Amino acid sequence: MNTHPVSAVIVTYHPDDGMIANLQKIAAQVQKMVVVDNGSSTDILDSLRMASRVFGFQLIENAQNLGIAEALNQGVRWARSKGFPWVIFFDQDSEITDGFVDQMFISLDSHPDRQRVCSIHPKYLDQKCGVHLEVRRAKDGGPITSMTSGAMMPVWIFDKIGYFASEYFIDWVDVEYCLRIRGAGYLIAESKYAVLMHSAGHPQMVTFAGFSFWPTHHSAVRRYYISRNRIAVYRKYFRVFPAWTLYLIYESFRETIKCFLGERDRVHKFRNFLLGTWDGLAGTMGKKEGL
Repeated sequence: MNTHPVSAVIVTYHPDDGMIANLQKIAAQVQKMVVVDNGSSTDILDSLRMASRVFGFQLIENAQNLGIAEALNQGVRWARSKGFPWVIFFDQDSEITDGFVDQMFISLDSHPDRQRVCSIHPKYLDQKCGVHLEVRRAKDGGPITSMTSGAMMPVWIFDKIGYFASEYFIDWVDVEYCLRIRGAGYLIAESKYAVLMHSAGHPQMVTFAGFSFWPTHHSAVRRYYISRNRIAVYRKYFRVFPAWTLYLIYESFRETIKCFLGERDRVHKFRNFLLGTWDGLAGTMGKKEGL
């Protein structure tokens, strides 16, 4: 286990059976761990309670789904209350690799401008697709944006720029926070060696008109939040980062086309896509019922 004072923060929401084994791997590499459950079933909570006693992590039980952003904030506040200067975040379906946390700190310590680094990310390997996730880089060499899972951050950054945007509920929470970090003049870095096994959604290869691609197969509910929250990000950051925002718009367009060409339940997803786009333009945020 690494010797740096870091607490892992993991958010769960109806996780599968492999989650407990992954918690054990994470617990072995950090000093402490907090799991924030967002309203899972009684059977899953019983398993998490037993695991918390065996592996010694803190379990926070939310009676309902408060969203990924608020659950992450709860985890950060808990880690802060215990005096941890560093937090590292993991999704319930991300798989940590051997030596991961040590490699993250090695990369941080060797960064030429480490005092300005407020988020360091691993390389992401999609096991289902068998490829490393594509990274769009800033002039400083670090990712422009990256996902929250696998990200390691100093706790003081939450004093400087605030906590994750709870009004987003889920989706694009990570993109918004990365742009907020960069907008405040801080840096985002990538580890040379740390690798996290992670798949975006439930990718399945589809062939259409002779072209093969991997739609994410996010649920219709997620389609609403993806559509709404990215509009919110465009509106907030276009004047600050016009070129980056245009690239995000382009990537979103490609991802949306893949969804409607290759996924199931397209009518429901298209309805939620339109609803999310409308609410994004209207500035309607928070949890949405009836999706």
